[in-house]
Amino acid sequence: MRTLSPSAAKLRLLKRLRCTLRYEKQAWASGASLVAGVDEVGRGSLFGPVVAAAVILDRDYRVRGLRDSKLLLAERREVLAQRIREHAVAWAVASVDAARIDQINIYHASRLVMREAVLRLAPAADHLLVDALRIDCELPQRPIIHGDALSASIAAASIIAKVHRDNLIRQWDPIFPEYCLASNKGYSTPRHLAALREHGPTPLHRQSFAPVWQSPLPQEAFAFMLQDEAAGEEAEGLLESGTEQPETISKL
Repeated sequence: MRTLSPSAAKLRLLKRLRCTLRYEKQAWASGASLVAGVDEVGRGSLFGPVVAAAVILDRDYRVRGLRDSKLLLAERREVLAQRIREHAVAWAVASVDAARIDQINIYHASRLVMREAVLRLAPAADHLLVDALRIDCELPQRPIIHGDALSASIAAASIIAKVHRDNLIRQWDPIFPEYCLASNKGYSTPRHLAALREHGPTPLHRQSFAPVWQSPLPQEAFAFMLQDEAAGEEAEGLLESGTEQPETISKL
């Protein structure tokens, strides 16, 4: 008997799960009225932003066919995304770029971008259903493992975020054609990894991800590194001479 890969086993599990309004009904029964599903996409990608969406579904309108965006064909996601945008009480999208991901790591970037999507909702949510994570927000929230395959609201957020991010990545395909971004959306396909080995990363690759930093650097990157080194040596000289340096403040 052939052993399934972890990704194949997860996909088989997700296909068996039923996406319903069970968790939304529990939240409504507790007194909530504007229940938002929250999810992110692009967490495992090597290129570009991580994107999150928050969606408050209309209790009186059922968008049929909602399920984890990974289980849907691209054409079906587009159709469902349009229906969600037309009939949801509210929806919002946010993104965190590759540079920020490298700065704070993908886990914190995922929590940050989901929080930002929630804060952009109008009207505001009064209860959150979040895929797997707990975010920094004072609203009542329920993290749900495999939430995008179990909760209709989270599935709707997954679809909105996926369609939005895929469209963003496709716009970069003509700029960096060697990486086949339109087809792989920045994920670790064999052709993408081969392009990284041959050409090195672009400025929009996530430099903190192993397949990226392990790839050879293009000549432009070496030039930047030399410039940074020269700037560092100049700064050290100023410090040794007693010249005061301006204070820098970094905010999350």
